[in-house]
Amino acid sequence: MAGGLPALSRLPGRVFLLALAQGLQRQMRREWFGNPLHRWLLARPRPEGLAAGPRNPRPVNPEAGRRILDGRFVFGGATLETGTRGDPWDRPSPTRRFAAVLHRFDWMPDLLSTGDAGAAEGLRLTLDWSRVFGRWNGFSWAPEVLERRTFNLACAATTLCARASDAETALITLDLARQARHLLDSIDGPVRAAERAVAATLAGTVLSGEAGEKLIDRGLIALERALHVTVQPDGGHASRSPRAALELLLDLQALDEALVQRGIAAPDEMMRAMDRLTGAVRFFTLADGGLPDLQGGEAANRPYVAAARASEAATQRPPVARNGYQRLEARSLQILADCAPPAQGAWSVAACAQPLAIEVLAAGRRMIVACAWSPEANGPQALRLADASSTVCVGDASCGEPLRGFRANALGPRLIDAYDAVAAQRHETPQALWLEMSHDGWVPRFGLRHERRLFLDLAADELRGEDRLTPVAEPSGDPEARRFVPFMVRFHVHPDVRASLARDGKSVLLRAEGDETGWWLRNDAQEVSVETSVYFQDGLPKRTHQIVLRGAARLDAGARVRWKLAAAEAWPPPH
Repeated sequence: MAGGLPALSRLPGRVFLLALAQGLQRQMRREWFGNPLHRWLLARPRPEGLAAGPRNPRPVNPEAGRRILDGRFVFGGATLETGTRGDPWDRPSPTRRFAAVLHRFDWMPDLLSTGDAGAAEGLRLTLDWSRVFGRWNGFSWAPEVLERRTFNLACAATTLCARASDAETALITLDLARQARHLLDSIDGPVRAAERAVAATLAGTVLSGEAGEKLIDRGLIALERALHVTVQPDGGHASRSPRAALELLLDLQALDEALVQRGIAAPDEMMRAMDRLTGAVRFFTLADGGLPDLQGGEAANRPYVAAARASEAATQRPPVARNGYQRLEARSLQILADCAPPAQGAWSVAACAQPLAIEVLAAGRRMIVACAWSPEANGPQALRLADASSTVCVGDASCGEPLRGFRANALGPRLIDAYDAVAAQRHETPQALWLEMSHDGWVPRFGLRHERRLFLDLAADELRGEDRLTPVAEPSGDPEARRFVPFMVRFHVHPDVRASLARDGKSVLLRAEGDETGWWLRNDAQEVSVETSVYFQDGLPKRTHQIVLRGAARLDAGARVRWKLAAAEAWPPPH
């Protein structure tokens, strides 16, 4: 059945038909997964013990682990109070996101970082989970939950089993084997196939005997096949999410170390993927140590990103372009621009329709950003559209939108009707860098092409920009062509930056905490305002602001707005 799905995507009403087929396939899978025969097959062959102790390279938070020891589970802004040695599995979770984090065992590394008490509590919680959810369950065994739990349990197994009885060790290893096998059976397309293959293979390295060997063999075959599609030749993730590239690299690093412990050579495709991803993470690491908040990924904090780069042999200057993004850098300013279409099809479930979006750092601090929506965000899908990024929006339209309703339930909230024609040309001289970009996302609705020019003056250390809406058709006598449509150039401001409108009603002063001077954003827009916005950090919204430059474009003539970001002079001036 899976092999016939791509053909459906070429028929009229293809998205609906694809959703229908996917829904039917999912229902058939659910019935099979709940079948006693399937559960019996998952349990064979049985593991013979432990063979390796993988290490999760991600940084830990001992304070979060101590809260769990006290019976306080705090995930995604929600809290569940169980009391000391309470049972979080026998009561409803406060939110669905909380439940996902709980069942993914994302808390396990933090808990184990607290020492013997944390290991004992981790063992108890794992055994309690097995008692309640050890048999197949539609939510707790869903692929997106199962993938991370398998990975986290594989990394924790050695520590947990060191404090377990023989019977408890046998139960934990059997649970791990069953979940890893089920995870491999759940790979039904390219999206997250690499991540799931890594988790299943990692579980195989932990288990000794035939159970572990078969999982490693199956997992590595699936991984090689998936990496070829997931990791692009330049190291970018197929989803175009910088955060996705980072997470996959961290997973592969854990697997590489575990294979070394087992004396197994990593496949060539895996080593190539790690090299490419390392280069991509280097490119995406901005001056503050985080990642861009673009295409469904959050920035991640400096230690988290640094963990993936700890094994780099030497500091190398990153390339200027990768995975459809461009970097421009001067003494104080750093700009990253999204110069490619969003991922398409199944890869677009977390993609954002935000053409030519930019992020700007000044003196190593984030200044102009996007709203940083991600799949972990406790926010609406509308934040994946152009209004939620620092780019141009025309009218109340969008150039792409996520699926909703039945189709989203079957296929995920992938983007549809998104733009796919984006052009970018870079120029460099000793005195300046400039980038010319354009996209046709507004053409179907308004007949206007958005052209964005960024000019970085290296000597003056300032950024000059021009956003132009250009008609794509020749002028005609049609009265409709003389109609005006409103447009906005948005600059979302990081929560640590204050935006103040000057007395002239045009210029905006951007000042980060501790910055006594700040940066002026000057422009020639018809109207300028500072409005509220939102920025997501660790999936939670933080209140911030956005600068909105407003104008009106005539459909047969277009319009333009020019703007400049330059350091403000200290006051009073030095003598």
